[in-house]
Formats: sequence, C-alpha cells, structure tokens
Amino acid sequence: MTRFVDNPYLVPFDGKWKLAEAPTTPPDDGNGRKKRKKRLEKVVGEIDDLQRRLYAENKRAILLVFQAMDAAGKDSTIRAVFTGVNPAAFQVSSFKQPSSEELDHDFLWRTARRLPERGRFGVFNRSYYEEVLVVRVHPEYLKGQRLMDPTPSDEFWANRMQSIRDHELHLARNGTRILKFWLNVSPEEQKNRFLSRIDDQRKNWKFSKSDLDERGFWKDYMHAYEEALRATSTPHAPWYAIPADDKPFLRLTVAETIRDALAQMDPRFPELASEKLGELGRIRGVLTKDD
Repeated sequence: MTRFVDNPYLVPFDGKWKLAEAPTTPPDDGNGRKKRKKRLEKVVGEIDDLQRRLYAENKRAILLVFQAMDAAGKDSTIRAVFTGVNPAAFQVSSFKQPSSEELDHDFLWRTARRLPERGRFGVFNRSYYEEVLVVRVHPEYLKGQRLMDPTPSDEFWANRMQSIRDHELHLARNGTRILKFWLNVSPEEQKNRFLSRIDDQRKNWKFSKSDLDERGFWKDYMHAYEEALRATSTPHAPWYAIPADDKPFLRLTVAETIRDALAQMDPRFPELASEKLGELGRIRGVLTKDD
C-alpha cells in the first residue's frame, strides 16, 4: 500500500480529530504572498515533470478530491495548481445536483464513472462525499434517492462511511493514489468573499441566494465535515484540512502535498528492451542516411 504525505494538516487516522482545533489562517512563518506565489511556480513545475513520468509509465493514477464550503477557493486552487499540466493527462469533474439517471444508481456510481485512467490525474470538485455532507445536512434529499429505507439514522450514515472506505481501499489496491483536501475557510472570510462577489460586477455571476441559505446551516455542516473526515481519513486515502483564508498559502500547501505524493510514487519513464532499442537504432540510420 502507498505511503501517505505527513504534514501539519493531515487529519489523523485514529478518529479523534477535532474540527474546532483546525486553523483557517496560515502560520506566521515570515513568508508573504509574493514569496508563496513564487514558490508555487516552482512546485507546479515539479508537479508537471512528475506528471509527465506518471503519464508515460501508464500504470497508476492519482485522484484528488476537493471539498469545502462555498467561496473557500476550490476552483481557483485547481486552476492555480494545474495550469500548465498536460491536459491530455488531466481530468476535472464537478458534481452538483444528481440527475435522474444518477439517482437510479447507488450513490457512488456517478463518481465511479469519472475515475481517472491509468497514467492520469483525476480531480473531483466536490465528490461522493456530498452524500455524507450536503445530504446529511438536508436529509430530505434522501426521499428522491429511491432507497429501500431512507431513514437518516446513525447507522445509515455509518454504513455510507463504510461504503466510502471500502471504495477507496479498492481504488488504492488497484493503483489509484488518493489525496483529499478540505479547504477550511472561516465564516468571516466567507462573508467577505460573498460581499466581494456582490460588489464586483465581474463576480456577480458567482453568487447565488442559495449560497446565503446554506451559510445558515454552518454549524450543521461543520458537524458533518468533522464526522466525515474522522471516519474516512486513512493511510491510503488521507484527508488534509488546509487553512483557506489565505489563498496563496492554500494553493502552495495543496501543491506541495501533491508534489510530495507524486515524489513518493516515483513514476518512471518506461525502459525499452534491447530488441526495441536496436530497432530504434536501425530506424535512426534510415532517417539519417542522406545527411
């Protein structure tokens, strides 16, 4: 089984993690926004190099899951970290309200269809975790899922968590490295970002009244997140609760975690057999014989 990247934001695997102790602001390490942006450029270049090797190796995949409250910075982080990565080996999937077809299947079906192929990055902007987050906060959504027993009991949520753990273990056993990021934004910073979306005409399209409605369930969401991260952070599919009030710090920390995981995987360019190398030599001779 793969190793995990250990950093200060790793959610431990003992089920005792406390959301109230997770910071939303970065440490005072003397690095300002400019230094972090400069560092991000270097780390993104390292990710690009490792990703090219993973693509050429074509034996393993990496799945990156992003979950957060509205305005925490999922979209901008994905864009900042992966701008410049080979698009042929990179797939982003966003999951919103499920379709009628998706509701005709189990809750893992719609995301399973979007899992990355070998050699590729898969990025989930929201994921199957919506089923133990949004649906847990709004259990009335279960009525539309055509379940035999839609009663939102403690056992029901525990069973969904177990299904997720089993699913992620299966993926890990079959060559998919999983990293999960919860972007931990404070309610104060979310308010400021909502106000920015309202005051800046270029950002008006980002704001919806439903965002404000969901803000009213903040405590319920924090409880759901705490339960989900406690139950599903494992060595083969760890959660990282990243402070999200400072976007340059957020992006750099996510990028460094991905870079370190890829470095652990140590993907290699394929080595050709001697017969193939000989064939290439002969082809080279043909191509250069008139030089």
